[in-house]
Amino acid sequence: MSTWATAPAVAAAGLAAAAVALSLPARARLPSRARDATSSTDDRDGPPRAEQDVVGRHRAAISLMAGAAPLLLVGGVAGALGGVVTLVVVHRLLGAREPAGVRRRREQVTRDLPQVVDLLAVTLSSGASPTHALTTVANAVVGPIVTDLRAAERSLALGRDPATVWREVAARPGLAALGRAIARAVETGASVSESLHRLAEDLHTTARLEAESKARAVGVRAAAPLGLCMLPAFVLTGVVPLVASTVTALLAP
Repeated sequence: MSTWATAPAVAAAGLAAAAVALSLPARARLPSRARDATSSTDDRDGPPRAEQDVVGRHRAAISLMAGAAPLLLVGGVAGALGGVVTLVVVHRLLGAREPAGVRRRREQVTRDLPQVVDLLAVTLSSGASPTHALTTVANAVVGPIVTDLRAAERSLALGRDPATVWREVAARPGLAALGRAIARAVETGASVSESLHRLAEDLHTTARLEAESKARAVGVRAAAPLGLCMLPAFVLTGVVPLVASTVTALLAP
């Protein structure tokens, strides 16, 4: 094959490699002391640090590279049509993906939510107002959920409609259950503390079931390598002698 014939394939491979390289997130690291010093401040009082969404920033470039690969490999009308289809599909898939930073934040909020709901329920049961309860809990916990709690606290302090505020909280990643429970209680006149106690029980039950499911999955994944290690020995000691004896018996005069 000539150099000119292999050039499109090499170019397509280069475009694919570049697209993959752009898709890999660049993780900026701080020194350990700086990271420890900034994490508590950012998680407690301010909004979370903006994380670089490399794929989202280079979405158009990645889509163009993916669309150019069929054109270079196939060529002609078929390659052009395949390139357009690939470009559109890749562009839509990248647009629908959840950025890694958003996913990690949502998972952290989901893990912290049962504790936060417990604290809110206990604080409200003691007679505190919702604004004071939010302030108390926000001062007692850390993590990205603090930003959402303080946003709701400021909205309630400004006199906004509580149901509207908690509906907005429900729209935040990981806080749908909390926002809907309190908004429903406010709209129906039910006890917010009792609703939160029930929600806390449900969240703890769900977390326990998820932990048990993950533990069972770990056991299955841990047994798979052991099975692969034992399979050759089983074949050599059990299957091979049986097949050999059967073949010998069949070939014997």
